[in-house]
Amino acid sequence: MQGLFLYNPTAGRLPARLFVYDAVRLLRHAGWTVRLASTRSAAHVTELARQAAEDGLDAVFAAGGDGTLRMAAAGLVGSQTALGVLPAGTSNVLGVDLGLPSLEWTRPWAMRQNIQTLLAASPAAVDLGICNGQPFLLWAGIGLDGLTIRRVEPRTRVAKYMPVPHFFVEAVTQAALWNGVNVQVTAGHTRWQGQIMQAVATNIRSYLGGLAEISPEAYLDDGKMDIWLFSGANLSDALRHAFGMLGGHHLRALDAHKINFEHLVMESDQPFHIQLDGDPLGETTRAEISCQPAAIRLLIPPGARHLLKPS
Repeated sequence: MQGLFLYNPTAGRLPARLFVYDAVRLLRHAGWTVRLASTRSAAHVTELARQAAEDGLDAVFAAGGDGTLRMAAAGLVGSQTALGVLPAGTSNVLGVDLGLPSLEWTRPWAMRQNIQTLLAASPAAVDLGICNGQPFLLWAGIGLDGLTIRRVEPRTRVAKYMPVPHFFVEAVTQAALWNGVNVQVTAGHTRWQGQIMQAVATNIRSYLGGLAEISPEAYLDDGKMDIWLFSGANLSDALRHAFGMLGGHHLRALDAHKINFEHLVMESDQPFHIQLDGDPLGETTRAEISCQPAAIRLLIPPGARHLLKPS
């Protein structure tokens, strides 16, 4: 078995470089031939992953945050090279869904444990989201979500020690200054129009830094995604939705609307911000989002097989 081990030296609260050599030794001891590479930029992550796929490697093990994983996935689209998730970023929400602990000062053993878990994992073809031509593995956040990410990223190493309070304070600040946006959503035969504070198109179950389940019945490989439209126009609406998600109340809320889709278009007369897997995408008045079925192969730990559609 041949693989590439790449790591983002600027990700997370605890530098991954302190642990990567031990992780590579574990892989080699298990019979893998592994190259090690430190990433220089988001584009470099994609370049390294694409080259690994062209070289026919069996897997790319990516140590970093959700943004690092997104860029690695972009380089693996359509290949047989699997992506191995090693959570070493700030929030690591995909790792939460997969049951992989994040590398922290309180969990210095996490990367070693995750390597051992991935050695028992099997690859599965999973879906990839495309928003305005850019890929995402987890979600596309529109409105308040995108606006907040634009303000907090890139984070300093100090800010990464308190990611949830930092994000919450900035989100409250932006919500107090912003009145939402009126959007028109078209997804197949479904049409929806209204004033929203934010919308989240998701391929996974977790959200809000892994503290909430936004789509408890989502599957990674069903060829569809959910978009949640959270109605509102002020800070009170934003807070109600946030706390509602933490308690799962959004699943029954009259002002939280879910559309299951393969392809959708969201348009507005006013500009709105978008974020993809925690990375700011920019401002626009039109978002076109599609689900690309079975686009990449992902190493699924034995304890995370429930994230795949029932056979």
